[in-house]
Amino acid sequence: MLYQLSYISARAVFYQKLGFRQYLSRISSQTARQSGVFPANMRLGAPEQAATTAFMVANGHFKAPGATMTYLIATPPDQEDMRHDIAADIRNIQQISSVPTILEAVAAITGLRFVCIARVTADSWTTCAVLDKLDFGLKVGDGLDVTTTLCEQVRDTRAAIIIDHVAEDATYCNHHTPRIYGFQSYISVPLFRPGGEYFGTLCGLDPNPVSLSAAATTTSIKLFAELVSRQLQSEAALLEAQDALTGEREAAELREQFVAILGHDVRNPLNAIMLGTDMLQHQDLSGSAKITVQRIRRSAQRIAGLMEDVADFTRGRMGGGMTAAMEDCGDLGARFEQVVGELLLAYPGREIRFDMQPGISLRCEPRRIEQVLSNLLKNALAHGHATHPVRVSAYSQAGEFRLRVVNGGPGIAPEKLGKLFKPFWRGNPGDSHKGLGLGLFIVAEIARSHGGRIGVVSDEEETVFEFSMASALPDASLLGATA
Repeated sequence: MLYQLSYISARAVFYQKLGFRQYLSRISSQTARQSGVFPANMRLGAPEQAATTAFMVANGHFKAPGATMTYLIATPPDQEDMRHDIAADIRNIQQISSVPTILEAVAAITGLRFVCIARVTADSWTTCAVLDKLDFGLKVGDGLDVTTTLCEQVRDTRAAIIIDHVAEDATYCNHHTPRIYGFQSYISVPLFRPGGEYFGTLCGLDPNPVSLSAAATTTSIKLFAELVSRQLQSEAALLEAQDALTGEREAAELREQFVAILGHDVRNPLNAIMLGTDMLQHQDLSGSAKITVQRIRRSAQRIAGLMEDVADFTRGRMGGGMTAAMEDCGDLGARFEQVVGELLLAYPGREIRFDMQPGISLRCEPRRIEQVLSNLLKNALAHGHATHPVRVSAYSQAGEFRLRVVNGGPGIAPEKLGKLFKPFWRGNPGDSHKGLGLGLFIVAEIARSHGGRIGVVSDEEETVFEFSMASALPDASLLGATA
């Protein structure tokens, strides 16, 4: 649609029908009269052309009464994306709490009564923050035709422009920008994003001459511009961190919901498989069939173990952490031997050397302490060297129970040690057959619920996990036992 522009006001021209405040020009009616006759029927196809038209009028390009000029300007297809990006840039500037103080300081130091921060692109100029003591009329979000501003030159040269008195300045005395906007003193200093990308300008103007080129003044303004640039970098880093944190939190919540649902839905078919293998084991089967049934049962037991890990994780996360049902346990040795025996069956061909001090009594939840040994052993068997035996020792010393699991093989990198006890973390994500990455996390939760600790030490030859908690006698130092 074409809109008709029949006059130029002394302040500015708006097209409210376009749905946004767009300053089209600042040109005095006197200048328009001196430059020639402004055609009453001039037609414009885009609001951003009006300031350029005003400039042409001011420079006497239209003198014939009744002349008609028609502009047909296509709207760029990415205009909405550009407006969205500029809106985000405005928010970034508005979020910097020091910006109003910086604008006040620039006005106080320079004597300029209009100071602003502008976002300047290849084809737009937009106010991001403003201090207006001139009643100039620009507000946050308002724009100017960038071709009518000196900020376009600052964008292209990345150099500041400082004008004390336009009328006495050889470069700018006949320039169209001071004539359009009616200023005599002006300053514009570039602002940059992280990485050196041009953002816009810290600029100011006044209709009266002001001494701006003194070294102290220019240095101060450039320091303020650098401060804004640094704040932009800080805001960008903060927003990036917030986005990453939000994404990670959403992913974690979705993952927790998924594993909770998975644990519930898998349990029924898993129970059916276990019941079926129990029934088949009592049938008169051939040797190969029995081996197949045993493999199915072991696989089902492994799935059951994974589901138990998932249930523990879900209870711990959604219930405020794992709790322990404490009781006196005096048969820990027999329980540990059962765990070792089950894992020897699950890992045929592997060697586990088990050494436990007799007579240890703990105040604990026995099933959870068994789970500590089971998870640590599974981890050692999965990640340790297949030809090296896994060594397990359990003893009491200085009023503390200690359980150590040692496997040979390559060490764990120092940067990975601190991540071992996080949920769903695995040192090598490609080893999908080695579990969900919950085993060590659950060990850490059990240790916490028992008032204990879990630690790990690793070098080029072996890796040692040690679980410890308060214990009753006997003490290894009294019995002469060694780890």
